[in-house]
Parts: sequence; structure tokens; C-alpha cells
Amino acid sequence: MFRLLPERPGDLDEVEALYDLCFAPGRRALSSYRLREGAPPIPGLCRVARDEFDALAGAIRFWPVRIGESGAPALLLGPVAVHPTRQGEGLGGALIADGLERAAEAGWTRALLVGDEPYYRRFGFTRAQAEALAFPPPTNPDRLLARALAPDAFDDVAGLVRRWDDDA
Repeated sequence: MFRLLPERPGDLDEVEALYDLCFAPGRRALSSYRLREGAPPIPGLCRVARDEFDALAGAIRFWPVRIGESGAPALLLGPVAVHPTRQGEGLGGALIADGLERAAEAGWTRALLVGDEPYYRRFGFTRAQAEALAFPPPTNPDRLLARALAPDAFDDVAGLVRRWDDDA
């Protein structure tokens, strides 16, 4: 049994330790991390999963970004992580589904991520929806995926994904 809860400031060290455990030490060198600089994660969308003993079992964060010259707002999903001892229990999927539902309820219309399409397709993310988008290098363009959270959200939206505070 897990509880999905809002991430609180007091969770920061535990969440960062989980990300360090689940991802390579060089994770902060990825272009997605550069896009996150200068903008805090979206408080109502960042969640943690705790088990019956209140141990951290998973975490997810969402960050604001802009797309192209128009500066169309979007969410950058990630990182999402599940403690290795709790993987395979559907917790990652629960965190993603919960986060996307909350994002749509909050009025966000677009979500992006860098990941494996076969895994993220079940949450509605596809490469086809991201075809007109570009991500800063060295990201493999085939791993840039998108999902519309509202009808026609990607119509006439194209260009480079950039930091939220980047005025183009």
C-alpha cells in the first residue's frame, strides 16, 4: 500500500538520494537538467510515494518549459524514480498517471519528456506528437516524446524546447 503525497521541502534530501540511487552519477549533466535551472518544479505536481512505514518508495517532478519562438508553455516530466526494492509494483505508472491528471486539472495543456517510447506510450506520450519539437543537444531526438493534455495542444507549436525564464 502506497500513499501519493505532495513533495514537501522536508522531502528534498530523501528525493535527491533516491534520484542518485536510481540514475547515473552524471544525471545532472543532461540537457534536461539545464532546462530546469532557474525555475522551481511545479509544487502541486511534484509527488512522493510513501509506503506503510513512511519510507520513500518513489518520486516524480514536473518543470515548466517553453517551446519555440512563441514561448508556448509546457511541462517537462521528470525525473520519475522508484526505489529498486519497490520496482515492478506499478508505482512509477501510478506517479505518472496521477501527475498527468493533476497537470490537466491545473490547466497545463502540453507535457514533454525524454524517454523510451515503448514504456511511455501507455501514458499517451509519442514521438509523433513531438515531431515538430527540438531538444537541446546532446539529447537523442528519437527519445523526445510529447503528450497533449488538451485537444489540439500541439497545433502550430514548434521549435526548440527552452528554459522557462528564457525570453528567446
